[in-house]
Amino acid sequence: MLEEWFFWAYERHQNVLSWYIRPLFLLPFCFFAYRRSLKGIAIVLLLLLSSMFWFPKPAAVDPHVRQFLQMEQDYLLGEWNLTKMLMTLLVPGSLAALAYAFWKRSWLYGLLVLNLIAVLKIVWSIYFGGDSGFAVVAPALTGLVLCNAVIVAALYWFRKRKRQPSQY
Repeated sequence: MLEEWFFWAYERHQNVLSWYIRPLFLLPFCFFAYRRSLKGIAIVLLLLLSSMFWFPKPAAVDPHVRQFLQMEQDYLLGEWNLTKMLMTLLVPGSLAALAYAFWKRSWLYGLLVLNLIAVLKIVWSIYFGGDSGFAVVAPALTGLVLCNAVIVAALYWFRKRKRQPSQY
């Protein structure tokens, strides 16, 4: 049953729209961390995890996308050793570091962690996926640019708002 669901979800994850929207979930994640809302963070994480199968299975799949997702499947369903477990723990560890940075209101540290997450995702994808890993680069960089722009704009807005005297 779980294996059937896994393959059903991965068929839909071949739709690269899910690849483009997933990094954008880091924006509300950072917002809720900044607001110190564990409930908001948890909801965003659930949405992030489920977003891989929101879109229909595509009619045609880029061969690099198919090959990369096959590598991911093999990675997830293959033998697990200590190195693989530690590498996989980088995902929740990096999200925890990102949440902690914004929880502590450290915009610079938050931006550094966010950029590190994207770079590590790209490096991991190319290292393990070879040429197919390059399929991840455009969605990851697009998400990174948008996230950086929104966070820098929010920082500017917050700082400008702090300097203005209250009108009430």
